[in-house]
Amino acid sequence: MSPVLQLTHDLIRRRSVTPEDAGCLPLIATRLETLGFHIEHLRFGDVDNLWATHGNDGPVLAFLGHTDVVPSGPEDRWASPPFEPTERDGLLYGRGAADMKGSVAAMVVALERFVSAYPDHPGTVGLLLTSDEEGVALHGVREVVEHFARTGQRIDYCVVGEPSAKARLGDLIRVGRRGSLSGTLTVRGIQGHVAYPEKAKNPIHGFAPALAALAAERWDEGNADFPPTSFQVSNIHAGTGANNVIPGELVALVNFRFSTASTADGLRERAEAILHAHGVEFSVDWHLSGHPFLATPGGRLREAVVGVCRDLCGIDPEQSTGGGTSDGRFIAPMGAEVIELGPVNATIHKVDECVSIADLEALPSLYEAICRRILA
Repeated sequence: MSPVLQLTHDLIRRRSVTPEDAGCLPLIATRLETLGFHIEHLRFGDVDNLWATHGNDGPVLAFLGHTDVVPSGPEDRWASPPFEPTERDGLLYGRGAADMKGSVAAMVVALERFVSAYPDHPGTVGLLLTSDEEGVALHGVREVVEHFARTGQRIDYCVVGEPSAKARLGDLIRVGRRGSLSGTLTVRGIQGHVAYPEKAKNPIHGFAPALAALAAERWDEGNADFPPTSFQVSNIHAGTGANNVIPGELVALVNFRFSTASTADGLRERAEAILHAHGVEFSVDWHLSGHPFLATPGGRLREAVVGVCRDLCGIDPEQSTGGGTSDGRFIAPMGAEVIELGPVNATIHKVDECVSIADLEALPSLYEAICRRILA
């Protein structure tokens, strides 16, 4: 069994449902420490984080990943136990195989190969891992970056191992991500009997025209790197459960995925202006998960990753800013160039999550080649 496949097996067996690490980080730290990596265990709240570095100067190339996974769901719906790695038909099955224990294992093996080949390499290579990516992400990379700000730690280039590919390894890389702005909107009404609407105020009726306006609004046109900003409502709740009671309150969960053509402050102001214009009595609790970020065309890391995909995968990768969010949103504001490169994402978070064994065994070579292009 290859080193990357063996390590992925070992990681999948650890039931590291977010925010638990279940021993993944100590296993990795021990391996890297024997090769001369400096190890920092950073625990914030109930979250374990690992920062392992080799080298003493700049530039700093960091690989970023997470050891936590989402819950498996009903285990009896899996063809094989979710936390028992199982190989069949050229695929490795198990929770986290694609998202993203396979990438983490590939990063470790790549770093082991690189520092063995270049023990006195210029610059610094680092591995930043957290057990708080799939959850609320409060004490993971977000807090590590705050710690780095206090200690003066820099990151110049960052490769995130999130599963990025569509059909085969290297066919798509993420060169940026949209920002995410969420809101918990509370619309106030007056509860009453449905037979006496004149004595009540229905927040559902009051919110409906405003919701139609919000959904129809063209927030921006996007730009060459990002699609237009989108607005979505993920949940609306109102009512007491009785069909003869006008509710006194409505709560809606809303989200903007926004490009660099808009700002979080601007979207908040415009959304609230629409609500006011429709006479809605409301309050909103806004939460900004992250600003949009982009690795500019021609950037050193972006060109290196594109070149590696061409040379080792035989494909010119699509350079995308689509998808959700990643922990790269915390690293980019440090001034780092951030690129995401990982395996096919077709089964992430699903029952019978899996990764191609061939892709998994090829991935360390891609990561090692990036190290060579940036630092060797």
